[in-house]
Amino acid sequence: MGPGPANVRRAADGCGPGAAALGLGPRMNLLRSGTLAAAALLCWGCSRERPAPAGPFRMTVQLDWVAEPEHGGIYQALAKGYFSEAGLDVNVIQGGPNAFVMQKLATGKADIGQADSTNTLLAISQGLPLIQVAAVFQNDPSVLMLHADNPVRRFEDLDGKTIMARPEWAFLPYLRAKYHIHFNIIPQNFAVGNFIADPNFIQQGFYTAEPYYIVKGGAKYPKFLFAWDAGFDAYTVLVANRPWAERHPSQLRAFLAAYIRGWKDYLEGDPAPAHALMKRLNPNDTDGFLAFSRKMVIGEKLAIGRHAANDAMTGRITRERFALQIRQLEDLGILPKGRLKVDDVMTTRYLP
Repeated sequence: MGPGPANVRRAADGCGPGAAALGLGPRMNLLRSGTLAAAALLCWGCSRERPAPAGPFRMTVQLDWVAEPEHGGIYQALAKGYFSEAGLDVNVIQGGPNAFVMQKLATGKADIGQADSTNTLLAISQGLPLIQVAAVFQNDPSVLMLHADNPVRRFEDLDGKTIMARPEWAFLPYLRAKYHIHFNIIPQNFAVGNFIADPNFIQQGFYTAEPYYIVKGGAKYPKFLFAWDAGFDAYTVLVANRPWAERHPSQLRAFLAAYIRGWKDYLEGDPAPAHALMKRLNPNDTDGFLAFSRKMVIGEKLAIGRHAANDAMTGRITRERFALQIRQLEDLGILPKGRLKVDDVMTTRYLP
């Protein structure tokens, strides 16, 4: 989530396939008089005369942040026409500090969104109609950033400290519960000016993005406390409105196939199409930043898995990882025991 100066971490008729998603009512009921056969014949004749208009299926994707390499799969698929080839018209909305991805998905303002898996899991536990359908990153790159000479070395050393972070980040109560420590939180401002100015500052960030701006601002390359070293190994995920996904399984499956194709092409091929589109949408993106962030994603194997030997897991999620996340949150008292089962929070049925 690069903190550039202006960044803001941004149908048919009733019988048509998009009618329910658009909230349109069903076609007027057939006249109750007459036999079922006559009614069926009437409906058949109507469909012959007024076929549903052909055209791409429209869907809306809400990102968690402005266009950056963490969204490379989506923007490469857009730029190279992979979504169009799949019969989809994909409207991508940039996010920002107030992206409200979960709320927009739950209320139908977006069909698919990007988020981290643990916060999504907790949102589902609160009754939001969401389902996690694919991985963006096998390992979420959210970290705590510290200056290189900061005496904090371990998570236990955070006791009594002040941290700038998103107050809703599920890792924070996890840290308190696991290590029996207390720390103060000041809300994330999505900039690195305070970090650069204060050698004792501790801040949440994406280690694939913020370090570029920290060094550009004159500070040394920071060190990190990685959430996965505390046993908190979340995905960055694609999340869908669950009723929407159930109504449109083939379209969601086509989207994910095109997305995974875009991710692999962006990371293994020429990223220029996605980068050109990102720069047009997010003027704060520079060639230098885009190259740095993409290199970090590739070098750290975030999309394929930090310990992976190949790209077979790109886009994939597993029941075992989610079972572990649920069990960890239950054991620490963050999630009531028995409230969620794996099938409540994720599915692989839409993956190609």
